Amino acid sequence: METHMLKRLLLSACLLLPFAAGAAEIPAEIKARGTITVAVIPNYPPLEFKDPATGQLSGFDIALGNALAEKLGLKMQWQETSFEAMLPALKTGRVDIILSGMSDLPTRRDGASFIDYLRSGTQFFTQASRASEFPNREALCGQKVGASRRTSLPGVIKDFSDTACVGTGKPAIVVVGTEGSADARTQLRQGRIDAAMQGDETLPYIMAQEPNTYALVGEPTRWTLMGLATNKEATGLRDALADALRGLIADGTYAKLLAAWTLSRNGIQEVTIDAGQ
Repeated sequence: METHMLKRLLLSACLLLPFAAGAAEIPAEIKARGTITVAVIPNYPPLEFKDPATGQLSGFDIALGNALAEKLGLKMQWQETSFEAMLPALKTGRVDIILSGMSDLPTRRDGASFIDYLRSGTQFFTQASRASEFPNREALCGQKVGASRRTSLPGVIKDFSDTACVGTGKPAIVVVGTEGSADARTQLRQGRIDAAMQGDETLPYIMAQEPNTYALVGEPTRWTLMGLATNKEATGLRDALADALRGLIADGTYAKLLAAWTLSRNGIQEVTIDAGQ
């Protein structure tokens, strides 16, 4: 009995060691104020959105961020902003981190570093009433497909079209840039586009909120990584947050949050830095 208890105590101590080491690296000004300032855009459920009943921030990223802060003995101070303003705010120090469903892309690492925390599949979908017209992704060749112009998705659609459509002698997909993913879904429902592309992490939630409205088309075209962004120079904060995330994975909190937001298939197995392609 004593040996079993000693093993449990040693395991607990090992799990806690990274957090203590990481917390010691947190910048002095953050420790002094006790908060981490986070840029967020609450328009991407189930990652971040405003609860319509309360007006409060909700979603997986919000819950994960708060859990990370708690591991470090801090609190998250959420600052709503626009997509275009997030990286400039991070570079100039107006915010400490970005946690808002942002893809970790090499083109975004000029001044930023990413702690990869979620997988995202680029997923085509269409109206449920038209599902039989598009039994596979290749059926979209020659059709109008929309995606938020603020993201890398229009480029992903074009790459798929160049390979699967043009490369096989079929007409190219007509890529339609939209004012965000919500606008893409609106245009889809109105029949102005034939299909849309969005991160697969959002679609189960949206399809549950709007039943019998959308249907998936094939499997994701590719998998990418989403990252929590820190200033490239803030290596102490980055490493502390990465260690805290490892702790949440080890103690089961991460898996519980994934399940709560229907994101289990999007979870990561290990924490990486700047590994997105």
